[in-house]
Amino acid sequence: MRASGSTIFAPASGAGRAAVTLVRLSGPEAGPLLDSLCRDRPPPRRAVLRSLRGAQGDLLDRAIVLWLPAPGSYTGEDSAELHLHGGPAVLSDVSEALVALGARPAEPGEFSRRAFLNGRMDLIEAEAVADLDEAETSAQRRQALRQLDGELGALYRAWAARLVRLLAQQEALIDFPDEDLPPGVEAAMLAEMAGLGGEIRRHLDDGRRGERLREGLVFAVTGPPNVGKSTLVNALAARDVAIVSGEAGTTRDVLEVRVVFGGVPVTLLDTAGLRDVADEVEAEGVRRARKRAAEADLVLEVIDVPLSTDRQGGRVLRVGNKADLRSFGGSVDVEVSALTGTGLDLLRARLADWAQRLTQAAGPPPLTRARHRAALGEALKCLEAARQAVLPELRGEDLRLALRCVGRVTGAVGVEDVLDSVFRQFCIGK
Repeated sequence: MRASGSTIFAPASGAGRAAVTLVRLSGPEAGPLLDSLCRDRPPPRRAVLRSLRGAQGDLLDRAIVLWLPAPGSYTGEDSAELHLHGGPAVLSDVSEALVALGARPAEPGEFSRRAFLNGRMDLIEAEAVADLDEAETSAQRRQALRQLDGELGALYRAWAARLVRLLAQQEALIDFPDEDLPPGVEAAMLAEMAGLGGEIRRHLDDGRRGERLREGLVFAVTGPPNVGKSTLVNALAARDVAIVSGEAGTTRDVLEVRVVFGGVPVTLLDTAGLRDVADEVEAEGVRRARKRAAEADLVLEVIDVPLSTDRQGGRVLRVGNKADLRSFGGSVDVEVSALTGTGLDLLRARLADWAQRLTQAAGPPPLTRARHRAALGEALKCLEAARQAVLPELRGEDLRLALRCVGRVTGAVGVEDVLDSVFRQFCIGK
């Protein structure tokens, strides 16, 4: 399956003023377009200074030009790069010249889509490119690079190869029922199905670590009114996010702020004080606070008086605030004073530890998208159905469906219905 069609172009550098603007071209007419622009196409893969001229010979810019003939380019097609001066007028005039010569502006993700269609990367690697573009932290960058290196795709292709062998063996049992096939063939097939199903099940049972890291965690700050939740959120965010007041019920909606703990992006939620109230608006705030806390990856339960109850454990971190006024005597996990800053470094360290524990995974790169999880979950169901099938024809069909599900993840089979949804999230120049 190869990409075809028009020659496309797009700026691949950031928007706004810059010293240099990079424009990518890709498609069957990239070479002739380059000839028209600079009159003297550079040697392949050599950066050369050229004067770029429009159709009437007017000078557009003096730019660094690279010619990247197929298949040794990002897209696998004839491609070129123009390193222009960064002024918006330069980009506008060069773009107009390219359109006049027959090129068209690229759609979001079209470069990466062509790279996938031309076999330069599988669908998982293409999604990793998008994740690299969106990475906020080093941990997200490392995860995307592991996926881009092809490690995850290699695992799935190995599973697909095993399914192909199982399917071939099952077809042999269907086509040659009267032949003297080894008596242990069916038993070995069932054992192989069980082993492969176990591997897929363990891969799925990862606590959503990859998805959590890619999307970011959610930590909810909860507790009674006036225990200093908003002050604590402001201190952890290092800026004034929430209004701080001695009046109970000041925070009525859930406030969100993006922070980083241990290299992991975290959305910190400042919630309404938990109490029984008659006021309709505040009651709605309490309801929302309880709901978001139930959905959060970690709950910071803030108190300002020592408790005799045991610490809750689980995904709850009990924080004793106002430690400048009193000691909590071991009834909390961390003692802090959001007002003076006492204990905040220790709390940040504990939150970083939680963030890393919730997102780090040993072994192959973890799942990073709901699309992968859904397809592999369906493949597991088909494998289980194949093991339970009574008729050999039904077992063969279930194995075929399992193979198709695994292939959807890498883009090997049945991908036309998912390509648009995958690539429309990309940057234009990707």
